[in-house]
Amino acid sequence: MSTPLLVQALAALSAPALVGATVLGLRVRRERTEAAEDRERLNGRIAELEERCAELERTASCDSLTGVWNYRHLQLTLDREIERARRAEHTGQADGPRPLAVLLLEIAGFDAVIAEHGRARGNAILRDLAQRLAMEIRRADTLGRYSGEEFLVVLPDTGSEGAVQVAERLVWSVRRHLLLDWSSGTRAPRPVGGNGLTAAVGIAVLPEDGTHAAVLLRSADAALATARAAGGDCWRIAPRPGQPSGGPREQPPSAPQRPSTAERDRSGKAGSLSACTGRDPLAQPVTAHPPATAAVPRDVLS
Repeated sequence: MSTPLLVQALAALSAPALVGATVLGLRVRRERTEAAEDRERLNGRIAELEERCAELERTASCDSLTGVWNYRHLQLTLDREIERARRAEHTGQADGPRPLAVLLLEIAGFDAVIAEHGRARGNAILRDLAQRLAMEIRRADTLGRYSGEEFLVVLPDTGSEGAVQVAERLVWSVRRHLLLDWSSGTRAPRPVGGNGLTAAVGIAVLPEDGTHAAVLLRSADAALATARAAGGDCWRIAPRPGQPSGGPREQPPSAPQRPSTAERDRSGKAGSLSACTGRDPLAQPVTAHPPATAAVPRDVLS
């Protein structure tokens, strides 16, 4: 066979192969494009599911009325912090469990607010006040709604003196908080004698008042009952065996104790509401305000 004929024969045979290779290349390119689109679609779906999962977690741990942590989250947090505090003792990091304080706070006076302004406005005031209380604790602390107008505060690495500091600040904040006012005119000035709301706080500390969540809460509740019986607007520490009922552990907020060096910087950082809010609007430090009558004897005010 002559050379031209051979060239023509090879060209005729290679034409289908070239067409097949072209079709195969186009198919591979299309499959790669479809695979990239599928990956992009799956990544978007995964991001959407993660966002929904995070929202469900926030909803499950959030108190819908006040926007702070709910009772379930408080239980889990208290159990975790107690285990962490006791683990330090077993690992030899400390002579005993790391300090842990629990504050049980009850707000009184909402019945009068609801009677005057209605339930809806009372709920709004409670939410606003809960957010204000969350600003008075550290980021490492946890504040949540325990029940009704009761709130629980878990203070890791905090002893009695640091807990007293926080309790006085919370009592003062409740008494002096400027309630919501939706009037169109000039906002009413802050009442001289307070806003009609008061707080009673019961304090329990690990390990002195118990090493289990139920025992700590029982001790804090007993201290809260003592503060409530004293008229409220004060704090009390859980009574211990051999401690007289009128001892120095039951001083009102008008006689603040000097904190120890390890617990003087509790107000350095503001607390965060919770993941319920979806953001951190309280990230700026908040200056702690001492009670207005802290340095004035009671007989001078009378």
